[in-house]
Amino acid sequence: MRDLAAGFGYLVKGQRWVARHGRWWGFGMIPALITLVGYAAAVVALVLWTDDIIAWSTPFADDWSTPWLGLFRGALAVLLVGTCLLLAVITFTAVTLLVGQPFYESLSEQVDRSVGGAAPESGLPLWRELLLSARESLAVVFRVVLWGVLLFALGFVPFVGQTVIPALGFCVSGFFLAEELTAVALARRGVLLKERLRLLRGRRLLTLGFGVPLTLLFLVPFVAVLLMPGAVAGATLLVRDLTGEDAEDPGGDPGTDGAAASAGPGAGPGHAPAPRAG
Repeated sequence: MRDLAAGFGYLVKGQRWVARHGRWWGFGMIPALITLVGYAAAVVALVLWTDDIIAWSTPFADDWSTPWLGLFRGALAVLLVGTCLLLAVITFTAVTLLVGQPFYESLSEQVDRSVGGAAPESGLPLWRELLLSARESLAVVFRVVLWGVLLFALGFVPFVGQTVIPALGFCVSGFFLAEELTAVALARRGVLLKERLRLLRGRRLLTLGFGVPLTLLFLVPFVAVLLMPGAVAGATLLVRDLTGEDAEDPGGDPGTDGAAASAGPGAGPGHAPAPRAG
């Protein structure tokens, strides 16, 4: 249970870090806003066409009497929308991180410097980082889709489908959301997807303590935009725990002194250097 609380603690510390470094918070929201516009249009289309999709996919129920037809298709509509929303939480993060790769990588580096004095670098050119990130994000989305199909099918099981399966769905979403966010800092350390998943499974409660609350918060679109920069910062702090690096004292909080020092002579709190453009 200590890991569960520690995971949530990193989420809070990440938000506090960007609150103290307002410029990074502003930069970090730009990719999330761009992605949100596209996702909002997709969600509106889904809601408008859900009934048509369900009716098209269940022609065998056309002759059912009421209320069974309405109950059956209504339950399917709820499951379809719910599954798509959970998938959207994961893919939103993946797409936002891909769109904002230079921003979030620079933000993650700054968090590392503020608490450890140095930031590991992958040494890869930006185009290679983007290609690797896109490929691994697709692999994660593929895993999420498989889980989504399985959970959707299990949703038809009486009682279990209405209680255990939704809770399991949030845990699965939280785990993969944490994976996407920690990928920013772990990729700079040369840790590829397979090893990242092994690390996160090894500290499952820590991962869920970070990812599940964030999944619930990300269900609110504008909240996702506001929290995205802090989520990247918190994931970087979590990575330092996973890799056993010399992170900040558990009883303390990442301060602004380290960040100011890394920004160069004469820089003060809240005046970090601008993210790399490429």
